[in-house]
Amino acid sequence: MYNHRCSWVDLTSDLYIDYHDREWGNPSHDDRHLFEMLILEGAQAGLSWITILKKRLNYKKAFDNFDYNKISKYNSSKVSELLLNEGIIRNKLKINSAIKNANVFIKIQNEYKSFNNYIWQFVNNQPIINSFEKSSSVPVNTSISDKISKDLKKRGMSFVGSTIMYSFMQAVGMVNDHTTDCFRYKDLL
Repeated sequence: MYNHRCSWVDLTSDLYIDYHDREWGNPSHDDRHLFEMLILEGAQAGLSWITILKKRLNYKKAFDNFDYNKISKYNSSKVSELLLNEGIIRNKLKINSAIKNANVFIKIQNEYKSFNNYIWQFVNNQPIINSFEKSSSVPVNTSISDKISKDLKKRGMSFVGSTIMYSFMQAVGMVNDHTTDCFRYKDLL
């Protein structure tokens, strides 16, 4: 049986199909996964999502399975090692951002008991259910992503602009932006 999917899914890519069908839009409350998506969405800036998906396993290896406690302690020699790693995006600003963001992430955890408590408060702990008929109608940012971005920047994070944060919200299920004709839309109601 054929499942109709959101139009942005590259149907020639099993990786993309799997990501759409199993992960994108599923509400996530696991701090490690939330941190992973924060880093990957930031790494995507200026690139396509498929580029990041193809490098995701390399990122997991290079960044200690997104262990923010370990990443927060990375030093200049680790940054140099990462800059030589062809399996990831070798952008010094993005690599340093991951380290800085790990430190801020931990501070937020300490303040809110978990990053999950912090991030989900912006949507009153419930996914926002949109009902877009076409992918072209889905916004690239919203007033909520603006608010999250502003707060995270104030706390010291980088690569957390409003568009990146809206993509993050979609990825971790804070919003259901599957189009109404997509089989996943009803799954996530």
